[in-house]
Formats: sequence, structure tokens, C-alpha cells
Amino acid sequence: MKCERLDVWKIAARLSADVYKYFAGCKDFGFKDQITRASLSIPSNIAEGLEKASIKDQVRFLDIAKGSTAEFATQTYIAMDIGYLKKETGRQWIKTADQLLAMLTKLQQSKQSRNSEPQTLNPKNPKDFYA
Repeated sequence: MKCERLDVWKIAARLSADVYKYFAGCKDFGFKDQITRASLSIPSNIAEGLEKASIKDQVRFLDIAKGSTAEFATQTYIAMDIGYLKKETGRQWIKTADQLLAMLTKLQQSKQSRNSEPQTLNPKNPKDFYA
């Protein structure tokens, strides 16, 4: 998978695993389901998007990952407020979410700028002559 090389995916996957472990014993199944799904959506959408052929689709899935990151951060704040999550852990998760948002934005910008560059043909690749 292309995503395995990216720090943004590695950080998001580690965060999701940490969230699942932390809430493993939580009896509020609705809340537990919501926050774990949001955290899982972040690396999942990064992975799915990077396997898409078009830059437009890749950027769209990175945008979905950003939305999931914001959703996760909101649920983290609520979890701290209602006593489901230790403040120290919650602050670290929020910091990680902010880091992910910045990384996802930079990755989107990088992909969009590469998409706007003119494509050059490779004379050694016969497929280029039949496009």
C-alpha cells in the first residue's frame, strides 16, 4: 500500500489503535463506537484515497480524512469534559489531531500542485505515444 510510507498515515493509525485500547472497557457503547469509528476513519481514508488513480479523488479522500480528524477532536474534547478521558491523554490526542490536520493539508497541496504541472512524455515508454 502506498500509505505505509507516509508519516501522516503511520501517526493516524497509531492514534486509532491508542483510542481503541483506551476505550476498550468503556460501557457507553454509543460514545465508544463514535469516537473509535472517527479515529479509524482517519488512516482508512488516507489509505483508500492514495490508492485512487486520479489526483482529484486522492485529494477528496484526504479531505474526508480531515473531516474525520475534526470529528475525532470534537469527541475528544467532549470525552474530557464528561470524565471519560484523562485530560493529559486528551490534550495529547488533540495535539496529534492538529498535527494530522496540518500534514493532511500539506499533502493535499502537494498533490494539487503536482496535478497542475504539465505532464511530460517519456520517449522510452511506448504507452506515452498512444495516449
